[in-house]
Order: sequence, then structure tokens, then C-alpha cells
Amino acid sequence: MELSLKVVKEDGCIIASRTGQDEVNLVFEGTYEKGDLIVIETSEGNQFYKVQVDDALGPALVYLTNHKWQYQIPFGEKKICYSPKTFYGDKHLLYVRAVTKEEIDAYRNVALNVVDQHGESGCYPHVTANVETRGESVFAAKNAINGNRENHLHGAWPYESWGINQDDEAALKVAFGRTVEVDKVVLYTRSDFPHDNWWKQVTLRFSDGSHITWDLERSDKGHTLTFDKKKIEWIQISDLIKADDPSPFPALSQIEVYGI
Repeated sequence: MELSLKVVKEDGCIIASRTGQDEVNLVFEGTYEKGDLIVIETSEGNQFYKVQVDDALGPALVYLTNHKWQYQIPFGEKKICYSPKTFYGDKHLLYVRAVTKEEIDAYRNVALNVVDQHGESGCYPHVTANVETRGESVFAAKNAINGNRENHLHGAWPYESWGINQDDEAALKVAFGRTVEVDKVVLYTRSDFPHDNWWKQVTLRFSDGSHITWDLERSDKGHTLTFDKKKIEWIQISDLIKADDPSPFPALSQIEVYGI
């Protein structure tokens, strides 16, 4: 499997690159500027890869449907939902590699993706929502699948979340880019009380046409729901019913979906 990894300027100039078979490591010695991209090219699409776009962000096991994937380096307001250590400084370790069958077949959180971005890029799992509070990065849907369970405040990292802008019709969908077999969902609702409200009931909808209505409680702990195995391509959380609480601000810190 041929792989290439590049750091590319906004004008298309390549400032660092490396190619290889099955695994590529790239040390970029330089400071990122607005408009910079990390570009991964592969000889095979519709495959799993382990990618790391920043050593502070850590690796991600992702399913790439295309032969080329681009990651936009965040700046300004778009960066405050990340740790200040990410993409910082003048030395960065990036990599992409093929993955083993054991990694693919392992029971895990198949919704986890620390490199998810706004917009369709061919990188899965990928999350979308019909509303995000004021379009701010700290309330973006992608925050709900980045693996960060911290839920006791709201705002800049590590308190980023999915904010619904007080919209009772809000819905969030996680697409897997393939068929997965799952049997458990864990929700971490944001618990910045008394600023926050909480959902007393939500509905999980699945691509196979089934749905589950789920009663929740006021808690900062993970809400866990197990069910018979389902083969699905996506899962959606919707029909979010607020508790009888003065606050108008329920939000979701993390959704985890377990299976293979």
C-alpha cells in the first residue's frame, strides 16, 4: 500500500513530504501558518488507516473512502476547542499507517474520531448536526466524538461540547462510512450546573429503521444503554426533551458507540 504525507501551504506549495509503503512518519520542523493543510494520499480507498496529524492531538483510527484526504490546520476561533498544545511550536510528528485486522475487529468506541472536521471529507466516523450554537467551534458537533468526557463547564478546551442553541428540534448524526455492528451507547451530557439544563429523554434512531426512546437523569456520569446487536451505517440522537429546570441550556459533551 503506497502512502504519502504532506504539509501544504494555502497556495499549494509543499513544504514537507514523505512517501512510503504501509507506514509513513513525517517530522515537520516549522511553524504552521493560517491556510496550511496536512494532506494524506493513499493507493487504496475504502480502507482503515491510523493517522496522526499532531502529536498533542494523538492518533485516530479512521476509515478513508477516498484516495486523498485533507486536514485544515485550525487557527483563531477555530482552534480554541483544541488543547493549546496542538499544532503549537516548530516541531511536529505526523504519521499514517495501514492497520491490522486485530485493530479493525477489536470491540471499541466506533464513533471516536479526534480528526473529524466540518464538512464531508471522506473520513469516518463523521458527525453532523442541524444546529450548532452560534456556529462557534466550542459548540461544534465534532466535539461530541473527540474522546473528551470532561463535562463540568462549557466553553474553550477542555470544556468543548455540542451546543444546540436552545433548539428543541436539534439532532446529531454519527455516520460510520461503512456497516458497523454495535450494542451499546454511552452519553456524557454537559453538567455545568446550574448553568445547564439536562435531557430527561432522548431518542436514538438507527439506519436500519429502528429507534430507542431513552430516559436519562441529572448526572455528570456516563449514561449507558445496551441493546441487541444492530448492523447500521449511522446513528442519530434526536427528540431531545429538556427537564423541568430554569436553565435553557442542555448540551452534549460526548457520544460513544461500542461495537466493531
